[in-house]
Amino acid sequence: MTRRILIVDDQPQICELYGMFFEREGMRTSRAATAEECLTRVDGDKPDVVLLDINLAEEDGLDVLTRIKQAHPRTRVVMMTGMGYVDDLLREALNRGADGYVSKGLPCEELLQAVKRVMP
Repeated sequence: MTRRILIVDDQPQICELYGMFFEREGMRTSRAATAEECLTRVDGDKPDVVLLDINLAEEDGLDVLTRIKQAHPRTRVVMMTGMGYVDDLLREALNRGADGYVSKGLPCEELLQAVKRVMP
């Protein structure tokens, strides 16, 4: 069974890089740059995992996380941050239902392991 991953980031180069990497690993990917696009794709694509930037341009990633978990409580969400590991933000993400978190600076192999850990 092919795993599906949705990559959500307002930086197109991040979506492209991670998308190409996960596709090489045999996963089907989709990408979103905005909160609304993310929610539409979660509804339609039914991803196994959402890789969600905590700091989207138009909406707080934590609010998007809450909306995903309310509509699709079984969808796994891994939060991404480019700010390093900020304890308060990560604690809040876990309190809102995040299944994990990663730094955007991680090597792709470590990112893959983080995603695999939360896959159903």
